Amino acid sequence: MATSTGQAVAAETARRPATPWWRRPWVVPLMLIALLFLAFSLPPYTTLNPQLSRVPSSFPLHYPFLVAHIGFASVAMLTACLQIWPWFRQRYPIVHRRIGRVYVFAGVLPAGVCGLIIGAASPYGPPAAASDVMLAVLWLTFTAVGFRMARKRRFADHRRWMIRSFALTFSIITNRIWGIIFAIALPSPSPAEIAPLGAWLGWTTMLLLAEWWLVERGVGKRRARRAAAAAS
Repeated sequence: MATSTGQAVAAETARRPATPWWRRPWVVPLMLIALLFLAFSLPPYTTLNPQLSRVPSSFPLHYPFLVAHIGFASVAMLTACLQIWPWFRQRYPIVHRRIGRVYVFAGVLPAGVCGLIIGAASPYGPPAAASDVMLAVLWLTFTAVGFRMARKRRFADHRRWMIRSFALTFSIITNRIWGIIFAIALPSPSPAEIAPLGAWLGWTTMLLLAEWWLVERGVGKRRARRAAAAAS
């Protein structure tokens, strides 16, 4: 009886129409935040003038790798906005898959490799370098595992790993927010003091938030299944 009830619930879920796009109130603000952030961050690097860089170079090829990292990471951020939009994913599954490949192969993977290179030689010292390297490794790992889960058609696992990947994609924004907070809160702070704090808190807080959301969402689904079983 429980099995038939579960099948009925699954069938009903499959027949249920996709939630209208406007019922996801976080979608538009997220896109606006991403666009505003990129509008502020990209201009100094579109000129390809090292003198305009906001990050000091720490080795001869630092600037080219930095520009490549920023460009590919921008692709990842923009495509992520569509990939995590449930209405778009349900309404246009083929486009979702194609954009997903762009997110992985023209976004995260090249951006992560470039980030790993420049992060290992961070001009802000070993604490910031350790954070940047760990962030790059986790970003690449989560994305690769998520892509592999999709190839295996394990879509529930795919979504969980990609949520972690998306959290790290957007952690650059929280990195900057923490930097502003510390610049205001600390007496006469230097970039060498602010950068490591913002680097570590930027991605760890986003990853913890993603894990909390995954746990809460899992608890909610388990409760729904138990309620359906009890009703049978």
